[in-house]
Amino acid sequence: MKKTTWLLLLIGLLAIVQQKAAAQDTLKTSEAKSTKKESREFKNTIHMNVTDPLIFGNRAIIVGYERVIGKHQSFSIDVGSTDLPSLHIIDDDSLKAKTATGQSGLHFSGDYRFYLGKENKYHAPHGIYIGPYFGYNKFEKDHTWTLKSVMGGAPFDVESKTSITVSTIGFQMGYQFILWKRVALDFVLLGPGLASYNLKASLGTNLSQEDKQKFFQKLNEALTGKFPGYGWTLDGGDFEVDGSSNTTSFGYKYIIQIGFRF
Repeated sequence: MKKTTWLLLLIGLLAIVQQKAAAQDTLKTSEAKSTKKESREFKNTIHMNVTDPLIFGNRAIIVGYERVIGKHQSFSIDVGSTDLPSLHIIDDDSLKAKTATGQSGLHFSGDYRFYLGKENKYHAPHGIYIGPYFGYNKFEKDHTWTLKSVMGGAPFDVESKTSITVSTIGFQMGYQFILWKRVALDFVLLGPGLASYNLKASLGTNLSQEDKQKFFQKLNEALTGKFPGYGWTLDGGDFEVDGSSNTTSFGYKYIIQIGFRF
């Protein structure tokens, strides 16, 4: 009887120990799953550019994709449509924009980012980053203008097609905030570069050489007032003579993006 009692007690004790061990294993597994879930890494981000619509209008829609590579690197690609701002002459009635049609624009850019491990508390894509970038923008717009001839007489309509192509290679520095694990706020704070500018304006109306030069001069003034950075990147000398200009000059990049991570 004593042997039986001790055997039952031993079996009971072993059962209790086994049950406790099983419970601890379950708890550890649960905690591991919870930790794994909490530490899940979102390597992809879809961005929406909010800077270009403020500068070029609501026709500028640019969407980007960023992919994290390792702990401190990523690459991103941005594509979309953009638009040349509507042009007008300020304080000058010799040339006035009448209508704008046929407007179109294309944007493509890409960059490679190095998130500074020693400066950042978090892994990519959270924190300060540097890296090279490439950008391509093309703007086209058709205008009908009312022009006063240098020879006098009644004003008449002039049709034109303006095309601006800008290709830029440079180096950028920025900072990306991560909010609530899913929301990204991306700021390119500094992005100097070397840019190739191609500007061309073709006329659909026959003009004298004097009126052509006057038109291109006034159009150059309009672009200087409306197109960001135009005044200190393009020299209007060649353009004001024949309506075309090709030059290499300073370029820059500054954008703000909001994104969703997944």
